[in-house]
Amino acid sequence: MPHRMGMFLSAVVIAVLIAGPAAGQAKPAKPAAAPPPLFTTPLALEQMRGKQAVIETTAGRIVLDLLPDKAPNHVGYLIKLAREGAYNGTTFHRLIKHGIIQGGDPLSKDPAKTAQYGTGGLKMVAFEPGEGSHVRGAVSAVLVPGNRDSAGSQFFICVTPQPPLDGHYTVFARVVEGIGIVTQISEAPVDAAGKATDRIEMTSVTIRDAPPAGVVPFAADSPADLARYRAVLETSLGNITMEFLPEKAPTHVRNFLRLASAGVYDRTAFHRVVPGFMVQTGYLGSKQLVMDEAQQKLVGTLQPEFNDTVHDKGIVSMARGEDPASASTSFFIVTARVASLDGTYTAFGRVVDGMSVVEAIEQVPRDGEAPRTRVELIRVRISR
Repeated sequence: MPHRMGMFLSAVVIAVLIAGPAAGQAKPAKPAAAPPPLFTTPLALEQMRGKQAVIETTAGRIVLDLLPDKAPNHVGYLIKLAREGAYNGTTFHRLIKHGIIQGGDPLSKDPAKTAQYGTGGLKMVAFEPGEGSHVRGAVSAVLVPGNRDSAGSQFFICVTPQPPLDGHYTVFARVVEGIGIVTQISEAPVDAAGKATDRIEMTSVTIRDAPPAGVVPFAADSPADLARYRAVLETSLGNITMEFLPEKAPTHVRNFLRLASAGVYDRTAFHRVVPGFMVQTGYLGSKQLVMDEAQQKLVGTLQPEFNDTVHDKGIVSMARGEDPASASTSFFIVTARVASLDGTYTAFGRVVDGMSVVEAIEQVPRDGEAPRTRVELIRVRISR
């Protein structure tokens, strides 16, 4: 792909324009000010190892493993900015379809400064060897042309391998969750200069400890712990908040929390609507994003946990086929009292806010049980 690589290099290396005096307005030269010292992280390697950056975007969640051993200052600077909230409200402003996505410029918080996007937040961190290879999912530092000691807040993520960049840019993190989101962002529309025409924002970037290898998320949570979680279903018609019933169906609650936290439900649809009965979503055949390997490993079937919960309006229950042990990802929200579901489907949650949104979904025009216009489950946010 030599032509694509050439396009990539010209897009990632950002020219910083410095305005000079207007013609005929020569000014006396001033002594050049000494540049500020470049950033050196105050964090010890032990404080940065085993850390992840969780990037919540308007397109979905991206999780990075940070790689401090060969790029401690780059990792330390990202941690510093993330903890200060510096990335919140910035955008992925430059995109190459199936090539790279670039973001982190503080100027991109201001929609009025579009022409300057790509010029801010640089000249803060010196070059480090990093982890080298610009493989799929590699996260690397943006530089000022001709100055490799000019990294800063801006970074780019490789959607596909970009080997010509190896040794020229510092790779300091890798995507471990959400490469499908990265790919989707790269496919967003751009102008003739390669700048995104829509705002794809980073709503937050937080630092967390990486989950220990082999530890299954939510496995150690007691039913009392699980009951403290809430799920916000962000749909194209509004938000729906649900609580969980772990004392009735603990395995189903844990499974839902794992799938939601990993982004498995993001960009699925409400594919089945039956007024006076239920609205159904979570079917992976309706998902508009390609799942990564980590997400695929979470998907399986569940043994039933039929219980005495009454299927009344607002109850959330798992869909299944004829086999009682065939429930997987698809779930439904009951919109009326349906006694025939009691004891034969696993109820595991309840809507506590946003029932008006459920009712709006119930009333969309349909062909049979299929909505004529896609009603999207944009993402599911888990909170406590």
